[in-house]
Amino acid sequence: MASSLLLLLDDIASALDDVAALTKIAAKKTAGVLGDDLALNAQQVTGLHANRELPVVWAVAKGSLLNKAILIPLALLISQLAHWLVGPLMMIGGAYLCFEGVEKVVHTLFPPKKAEEKQSTGPVDLIALEKAKVKGAIRTDFILSAEIIVISLGTVADEPFNRQLLTLVGVGLLMTVGVYGFVAGIVKIDDLGLSLRERSSAAMKKIGTALVRLAPWLMKFLSVAGTIAMFLVGGGLLAHYVAPLHHFIAELALHDLLEMGVEALVGVLAGTVVLGVVTAVRKLLPKRAAS
Repeated sequence: MASSLLLLLDDIASALDDVAALTKIAAKKTAGVLGDDLALNAQQVTGLHANRELPVVWAVAKGSLLNKAILIPLALLISQLAHWLVGPLMMIGGAYLCFEGVEKVVHTLFPPKKAEEKQSTGPVDLIALEKAKVKGAIRTDFILSAEIIVISLGTVADEPFNRQLLTLVGVGLLMTVGVYGFVAGIVKIDDLGLSLRERSSAAMKKIGTALVRLAPWLMKFLSVAGTIAMFLVGGGLLAHYVAPLHHFIAELALHDLLEMGVEALVGVLAGTVVLGVVTAVRKLLPKRAAS
């Protein structure tokens, strides 16, 4: 009886070691997506009141966990029953990211008048802005989480089902805690700076002042980086899953940095096309409703 229990515990420990190793490999392969996810989600809390930053990060983190709770069973089901669906779904997600990126750029260059009016109407609009940011961040997280889960699934494709499940859950939790924990730290840099400025030490005051000055520039940088990340991730997905485009880029034999630039250009072009189609559809829908 005792020997059987020891063998069982040894098997469990061995399986957990394998899952930990597989999780580490999958995490390395999704490291690039992790950087994009961080930039995109830090971008979402820009423009909020300081005391609402952490609640918004927490709300998005909960939405991210829900996204992964939906995506992991779905990914396992698709991999077992309809593996051919993975490519088209990732292409749709990539096109959506590119569309969001172009839309952000257009709204920045040509801000709509309605948006300007909303900024000066009071606290009700701030609540609406917060809700919109949370929803937008969760939508974007869904696409990035899908990419993370699919990449991770590819790493454990030949493993037994239970190891696939445990690895995907491990990667999902690791990525969520890592991304949103780091985002929470980033958005509170200014508060840390203000706290250090109140210390008696001259060195602490200098560090605090530097952090206060750094915070807005860091958020602006992350806002720009988040938009660029949309093109990199979305264009990368399209370049990978559209076979002719993938072969064309591969034949160019570009340096990794140049290849990323080409993929970003693909993202910009794809987003522009999708935005044009969406804009045309939006203009046609009121006409149809009126008729």
